[in-house]
Amino acid sequence: NANYKSAVAELKVAEVELKNTKTLADKNIVSSTELQMAEARKEAAEARLDEARSAVSIAKLNLSYTKVRAPFTGVINRIPYKTGSLVSEGDLLTTISNNTEIYAYFNVSEKEFLDLMKTAELNSMSEVQLLMANNEIFEESGKIETVESIVNKGTGNIAFRARFKNPDLILKHGSSGKIMVCDDIKDAMVIPQKATFEIQDKIYVYTIDSANTVKMRNITPTIRLNHLYVIESGLDTLDRVIFEGIQQVREGDKIKAEVISLHDALSS
Repeated sequence: NANYKSAVAELKVAEVELKNTKTLADKNIVSSTELQMAEARKEAAEARLDEARSAVSIAKLNLSYTKVRAPFTGVINRIPYKTGSLVSEGDLLTTISNNTEIYAYFNVSEKEFLDLMKTAELNSMSEVQLLMANNEIFEESGKIETVESIVNKGTGNIAFRARFKNPDLILKHGSSGKIMVCDDIKDAMVIPQKATFEIQDKIYVYTIDSANTVKMRNITPTIRLNHLYVIESGLDTLDRVIFEGIQQVREGDKIKAEVISLHDALSS
């Protein structure tokens, strides 16, 4: 600012000198060369004033960088520096997060994606739920907003992004959880997973015929739910499946069975 004021004063002096020199030149008291020199001194003073004005603008700009302002409303992280700490150019002072809305990024395997596309359009399954790290379902539903257009060659997954409203600021940046995509299954046949066993990567159950004889049956589940299998093939709605005691029976055994409902089986 002092240099700027000095440049303004120099320009005023140069203007006064030019005015006086022009008056003298008009009366032929001084030569035209003196007039040209006075004009040159005025132009030089104007250039120094422009330079000083530019320096003031740069100084104000640099000074504005010393005031840290948040670009949006949010919650800042811890500040590692104290008053008087030396901070180098490019050092990160802190971070800020606007947690009123949260993006959840998740991946779906190519097989799962194709299976979902068979039963539902992307728009119909756009509403998702979030299972938080404490195994509780987040109260706000999310919306799938973005789906990548390619399958990752390294993982075989397709990346999704869902947006969740976070009015109570329960979710934080970096939180983890599981995304649950809701899909309606109509007229589904389900059995408890406890009633099944595996032999060489195939899933079997024991059924009982009309003579109470145990038969081993290979089944093909289409979806695995919590404690349940949704059956694609291998069973009929009239089949009776052994739920308790599958380790104690063999194919061909005759047993006395007690029928229980699916609800009782799942609550036992």
